[in-house]
Amino acid sequence: MYGTLTDFAIGPAAEEVIKDVAPPGTLDTFLHRFGCYQLDEGMGEWRPYDEVISRAFERACRSTGIEFRPGDPAKIFAAIPEWGPHPDVPEPLAELAEHFPLVILSNAADSHAEQNAARLGAPFHAVYTAEMARAYKPRLRAFEFMYEQLGCRPEETMHVSSSPRYDLQSATDLGVRETVYLNRGSEPSAPFYHAYEVTSLAGVAEVLGI
Repeated sequence: MYGTLTDFAIGPAAEEVIKDVAPPGTLDTFLHRFGCYQLDEGMGEWRPYDEVISRAFERACRSTGIEFRPGDPAKIFAAIPEWGPHPDVPEPLAELAEHFPLVILSNAADSHAEQNAARLGAPFHAVYTAEMARAYKPRLRAFEFMYEQLGCRPEETMHVSSSPRYDLQSATDLGVRETVYLNRGSEPSAPFYHAYEVTSLAGVAEVLGI
């Protein structure tokens, strides 16, 4: 959901809360490390998503010499459920929902997931979160939880994501053959981990022949 369907504006939100204390020339490095630390914080035992953001934010501050203010990460976390879809999402997503059961597997908190999903404008068969799975993507346990709930095998599904790092490598490792990289320019293409590459959600509908 985040990044692929929802315009996940965590970088701009972080920039907004930190710009008044970031020394000149440190902001880009901070934002890059904040993203990397979020991934790293999710690789161990599950902890609430607000803690993941807070810990990653603090580590990014410390590593770039920026003052860490404990209240800043909470401002970012509170903004997440207000973020809506990328402009290319609502129409093709609604069309896809007429032909296939759509499922979200997200690193979202339970308290945010339904709100963000509702903003996408299409019905979902199921919305699963890291909080339910007690594991964040890219950990395989998150994907295994989804397949257990659905009662199906990975090879019976198509997985669409804008992130090879968080999604497509794990999906491929578990046996998903129909993997689609929706290239939004946030991560480099990794052809080994996707069967198709598209640049908008309409491209997924085209892959499926609808």
